[in-house]
Amino acid sequence: MSRIAPRIAAIAPSATLAVDAKAKALQAAGEPVIGFGAGEPDFPTPPHIVEAAAEAVRDPRNHRYTPAAGLPELREAIATKTLRDSGVEVAASQVVVTNGGKHAVYNTTLALVGDGDEVLLPAPYWTTYPEPIRLAGGTPVVIPTTAEAGFRVTVEQLEAARTPRTKALIFVSPSNPTGAVYPRDEIEAIGHWALEHGIWVITDEIYEHLVYGGHEHHSILRLVPELADTCVILNGVAKTYAMTGWRVGWMIAPADVTAAATNLQSHSTSNVANVSQRAALAAVAGDLEAVAEMRETFDRRRLHIWKALSAIEGVVCPEPEGAFYAFPDLQGLLGRRIGTATPQTTLELADVVLEQAKVAFVPGEAFGAPGYGRFSFALGDDDLGEGIRRVADLVAGS
Repeated sequence: MSRIAPRIAAIAPSATLAVDAKAKALQAAGEPVIGFGAGEPDFPTPPHIVEAAAEAVRDPRNHRYTPAAGLPELREAIATKTLRDSGVEVAASQVVVTNGGKHAVYNTTLALVGDGDEVLLPAPYWTTYPEPIRLAGGTPVVIPTTAEAGFRVTVEQLEAARTPRTKALIFVSPSNPTGAVYPRDEIEAIGHWALEHGIWVITDEIYEHLVYGGHEHHSILRLVPELADTCVILNGVAKTYAMTGWRVGWMIAPADVTAAATNLQSHSTSNVANVSQRAALAAVAGDLEAVAEMRETFDRRRLHIWKALSAIEGVVCPEPEGAFYAFPDLQGLLGRRIGTATPQTTLELADVVLEQAKVAFVPGEAFGAPGYGRFSFALGDDDLGEGIRRVADLVAGS
């Protein structure tokens, strides 16, 4: 008899966190590692949010349990923010505040997916998405996309993958890891296709404010409001407000799904830490001035990393349209001498680059896209420039 339950034993480790942990361990050992691995803004949380948290610590109300689904005033503020930023009108009662965006993914998946259900998952995908699907007894149905198609799935691909067991589609724009942003007409087409076939849409909008170069974010529920009864919006404060460590996300769903997710959360984590919820309240109820400043910096960095990666022989890098990731095609580096090794896969290439150039990136295998790599540009300008220069020198010296 196995000591570990089979469904838990089958969960793959988070590749992004593993790369980040390995880089930080080398840094702690004195190695000059530059990490492009973690999807984490390098900015501090804006001061007014930190101050709201400091005040919350001193308030005895925050020293006690609060409702499992979240502070009523935060749920109301999230509903207001969703209308302001996405043009989608929802009730506060539809919001469940979760322990970060990953918790929202898990709550939603476990509330919707049962044994034998299939969930359509366009690739490249965020490394976490397949795991809760399998944990719930479902099957992730991976649909590959290509750089030539802008890493965007088509209705024709979705229809080809649809079966009587298809329960949901995970839809993400802007995308982690590719930075792809779907245009309005393609989102509408996908929304109407899902509506026609009674398929749930789980839409992750956590990068909604990080779009560049004339691209725009559109919430699928705004464009196809008829999806209201079969759509769940996932979001959080981590990326927009540089609050990854505060662990506050949320899901917005129809009433029965909200009730089920709240019931689940009441038996797992109960309420999110109240101090973090108070900080999140200050974030979502405030203006977007700090967000605009961060986006301007990210925009400059994305152009820098795109041009620098594209200049490396054997690397083909699409221009990032959103989020804060470049997702270059590294197949031109495979099977050739890189430093003192000859990597055959991007998994091997990532190890070679980390060991010999002291640069960490996440190989595409983690995202269902072997041959590619994810480079976050949410790091300081000096580190960004030095890190890509090291990779270029390693390749050029091969």
